[in-house]
Amino acid sequence: MLNLIGAMFIIFSGTMIGFYQANQYINRPRQIRQMIHALQRLETEIHYGYTPLPDALEKISKVISGPIGFIFYEIKKQLTDNIGTTVMIAWQESFQNYWKKTSYKNAEKEMILQVGSTLGISDREDQIKHLRLAISQLQSEEEMAKEEQNRYAKMWRSLGMLIGVLVVIIML
Repeated sequence: MLNLIGAMFIIFSGTMIGFYQANQYINRPRQIRQMIHALQRLETEIHYGYTPLPDALEKISKVISGPIGFIFYEIKKQLTDNIGTTVMIAWQESFQNYWKKTSYKNAEKEMILQVGSTLGISDREDQIKHLRLAISQLQSEEEMAKEEQNRYAKMWRSLGMLIGVLVVIIML
């Protein structure tokens, strides 16, 4: 009886690990899309609204949910609470704090950190160019993420359970 419960627990654990990995592939395109939307809103605020950066970041954080919204809120909070903090430092620290809560890979991380290093140090037109470049790069990453989702999400769901079953068979 105890062996049966242990075997069920191992299979359940393997299945949950597989579902977690599949969920990472499912969340990645959605989070990239959220970042694209956030950067587009930031571009609009800079170009048309002449909104100060902390206010623009706060507006974006209210519209975007999940870890992406938290990142923008944290950047805004660091800029307003820590006088003298540059946008680049606030951007990098906030993103590093919430990096593990996202499904991003290193390619997206580098692109997003690059955007943060250009904000606040040049004129509006230059910042808009950098935002548009990042948006176009993220759009291509989103397409690749969708392909990976279609290819690997189902596989990980099945693989998790199969690995759990394999471990139980080996242990018997």
